[in-house]
Amino acid sequence: MSQSKEIAIDLKLVQHLIRSQFPQWAELRLQPVDSAGTDNAIYRLGDDMAVRLPRAEWAIGQVEKEQRWLPKLATMIPVSMPVPLAKGVPTEDYPCFWSVYRWLDGENATVGQLDSYNQAATVLAHFVNAMQTVDPTDGPAPGSHNSGRGEPLALRDTAVRDAIESLKEIIDPVVAEAAWDMALQTPVWQGQGVWIHGDLHPGNLLIEQGELSAVIDFGTLGVGDPACDLMVAWTFLTSESREDFRSLLTVDEATWSRGRGWALSFGLIAYAYYIDKNPGLAAISRRAIDEVLSEHAKLYE
Repeated sequence: MSQSKEIAIDLKLVQHLIRSQFPQWAELRLQPVDSAGTDNAIYRLGDDMAVRLPRAEWAIGQVEKEQRWLPKLATMIPVSMPVPLAKGVPTEDYPCFWSVYRWLDGENATVGQLDSYNQAATVLAHFVNAMQTVDPTDGPAPGSHNSGRGEPLALRDTAVRDAIESLKEIIDPVVAEAAWDMALQTPVWQGQGVWIHGDLHPGNLLIEQGELSAVIDFGTLGVGDPACDLMVAWTFLTSESREDFRSLLTVDEATWSRGRGWALSFGLIAYAYYIDKNPGLAAISRRAIDEVLSEHAKLYE
């Protein structure tokens, strides 16, 4: 979680960028979109488009990555996902590339009402399976562009233990360390890296008419350990639907255990960072911690 300075973005700036670079859309209504995310500012453009602008330094490289790979992935993925329509260029007022996407209807899964977690588990399993079958050649390996999502869990050890220390008055540090140690003892991924979304949690899922309808925000897209995307089993699904999700995947015990470790890693690091900064992400990450530690207690105690 970088401490880099946030880039100032407001409605007037975005209106100017649209008028100057895409005058054909200059008369369309433009309005900000509430989001729990921190990397990008999002504005709805007319009825059918969304403008997405990096507002943190670590997110700047995501534009080129998404512009290159999302159109290719979208043809292979059986779930609605963002498709870039245009790429904006930096100006004196705004120093980054930025994107215009097709608008996806639906409510964020943090507020939307889901009729069936079993339906969601099925959709997510199809999404993960499809991502893993796309040719990963030339895809970006884990790195700063995607917060290391898909890297070996051991590379996150210092950050996780620092988070446990900072949260020791809020969560049980002994239990958290035991669960994390268990994840680190799991055999590492030895196969070829696969495409991963890298940030599967309710803040990046959409619900429409009671059903999970889309996966959004591919800023942490990369090629790495498939266990990373299994984190959604603990960041979003219930214990029952978690089993449905697993039954639809071809996943060995080690990969599933690393997925639990990924959920714990995400939860601890994000919660420690966002607890006083972003209530939405804090709630998402705390839920992931609670789900993993509850399951760990049932499995190992």
